[in-house]
Amino acid sequence: MLDNAPRVAPVATIYDVAASAGVSHQTVSRYLRGFEGIRPATRRRVELALEELDYRPNSAARALRRAKSNRIGVIAHDLEEAGPARIIKGAFNEARREGYFLDIILVDVDDPASLESGLAIAFEQRVDGILALAQSDEVVKRLMTDLPDSVVAAEIETDSLNAHANERSGWLAADHLLELGHPAIGYVSGPSRWDSARSRQRGFEMRLAAEGTRPAWVKEGDWSARSGYEVWNALSDSERDVTAIAAANDSSAIGLVAALTASGRRVPADVSVIGTDDVTEAQFQIPALTTIRMDHEGQGAVSVASLISALEGTAGASPAQFLPPALIVRDSTVAYG
Repeated sequence: MLDNAPRVAPVATIYDVAASAGVSHQTVSRYLRGFEGIRPATRRRVELALEELDYRPNSAARALRRAKSNRIGVIAHDLEEAGPARIIKGAFNEARREGYFLDIILVDVDDPASLESGLAIAFEQRVDGILALAQSDEVVKRLMTDLPDSVVAAEIETDSLNAHANERSGWLAADHLLELGHPAIGYVSGPSRWDSARSRQRGFEMRLAAEGTRPAWVKEGDWSARSGYEVWNALSDSERDVTAIAAANDSSAIGLVAALTASGRRVPADVSVIGTDDVTEAQFQIPALTTIRMDHEGQGAVSVASLISALEGTAGASPAQFLPPALIVRDSTVAYG
């Protein structure tokens, strides 16, 4: 390596600007988008930080806004899972109703190169907006970094309605098991780097805390049936001394039921199990799975409608809405004792 090679200074991101100004990255993003409702003192701190760091908005992001194509890029992941697929269905129907087309861009959230490639495809297609269905921290951070001056980037989970729905689903699952009198409840979460997983776990723990208790344990899964199966098999004997388990999604719950059965535990006679999502297969499991029904199609419709409103400057014009989470009681849960 040549010692006298020129050194390139790192390019400042909105996260650097936010840290320097002492504000959130969302505030910096709002400033760059031209949002007027920022307090003068805060606005001045952001302006000084931008100047000090010599921040330059991403050129690819600006290019997105110069031409309207009526296309929306959807950054997606794990379409084999029912929830994401149903969200896309709802988003597709709403987009079509509004005269837009969706370009589905599949990425591997564990592979930075895959995300780079996905965003490059979006830029090449000259989409008007990007909807982040893959909700890992890595995806959200990259979108905020690459598209800091654009109103066309939207993340599903950061929308307050969607975040509340996921939190509510966790609350309802805990409430059901508490109503059945279960004294020792385990929880299998989704990946901790996913906003939706954190929201569901937060709601679950909040409901238990309201009764002055907490989960017997929390184990992290990856949304798959295999992870639910492996969580049970990895538990110690003392950790298996639970009367009920809630899972952040139905696939994990189905894996749990399989592992419990293989280990000689009866569901629900020995251990009750509740999932989340209400996938089609849930009602055909043995036993049929108690779950929290999520209106994924409605969620997708509202999210894409919100993005289109931002693109066209017509906030609140769309009638799109989604149903709140609902408890669906089947055969996999029973009263304790």
